[in-house]
Amino acid sequence: MDWLVPLRDFLDGVEASPQRAHIALNHGTMRVLLYAPRGEDPQGPHKQDELYIIHTGKGLFRKGDQVTAFGPGDVIFVEAMAEHRFEDFTDDFAAWAVFWGPDGGEG
Repeated sequence: MDWLVPLRDFLDGVEASPQRAHIALNHGTMRVLLYAPRGEDPQGPHKQDELYIIHTGKGLFRKGDQVTAFGPGDVIFVEAMAEHRFEDFTDDFAAWAVFWGPDGGEG
């Protein structure tokens, strides 16, 4: 099936990836991945709008000059090209990331 991916497939993909991210669903402009960095979050801005859905762990999220705490079940929206990163997160941190729309975001 190309519309259902078991969590185990995402977790196995993350473990096998040096970036600790695994894309398992794609449709049009939409991509879904599981992101689970360890130690630090090296990412930079993305070309598309993005949602993070916190799966496990907690920490701080920085978007521009704003910093806020996050935990399991929280949803974070990041518009295209915004500086952002996870900080001071626990070792069990993992988040779903959903990218969609045109480069530059939906405005």
